Amino acid sequence: MRPETLLPLFGFVVAATVTPGPNNFMVLVSGANWGLARTLQHIIGIALGFPLMIAAVGLGLDSVFETYPLVHDILKYVAFAYLLFLAWRIAQAGRPESRMVRSRPMTMFEAMAFQWVNPKAWALIFGATTLFTTPGGDPVLQVGIIALAFGLVCLPNGVVWCLFGTAIARLLADDRRRQVFNIAMAVLLIASVLPTLI
Repeated sequence: MRPETLLPLFGFVVAATVTPGPNNFMVLVSGANWGLARTLQHIIGIALGFPLMIAAVGLGLDSVFETYPLVHDILKYVAFAYLLFLAWRIAQAGRPESRMVRSRPMTMFEAMAFQWVNPKAWALIFGATTLFTTPGGDPVLQVGIIALAFGLVCLPNGVVWCLFGTAIARLLADDRRRQVFNIAMAVLLIASVLPTLI
């Protein structure tokens, strides 16, 4: 991974992590219902589970990219197109419609396992590994940096969504504020990946 790629990667990780998605909404609702102390294991499960998933999937993809470098280039643009679609969906998103109904917060292992069925997690892994790796580079180092970046950002992000769960829910209940927030997150998501295409 080239040094000039690190800042765009960090921008991508922050934008992708803080935008509304299954993990953030579940942590938001858990925080509103049970508070930080009881939701912490859920947050830790995300911060551990998602990087482990990145490592498992990313290292498997690298052998394909090394054998067929054109596949890497094609997937990079496919990933960018999908992220444009994801950004459009974020910008158009409505308010959260229902509260999570559970008798207890999600455990660390449940949160780790949830990453494998989270469609946003799959999209982000696909996007990050194609946009921020280079064929012929050290696959362990490249995927490790991506996984570490997501792990480091997931933890404080989860705490923020949890602590301000009720406040964020109220903020997003106002249509105008929700629209401004969603558009800002969509623009930041697109801006974070543009340098990788140049």
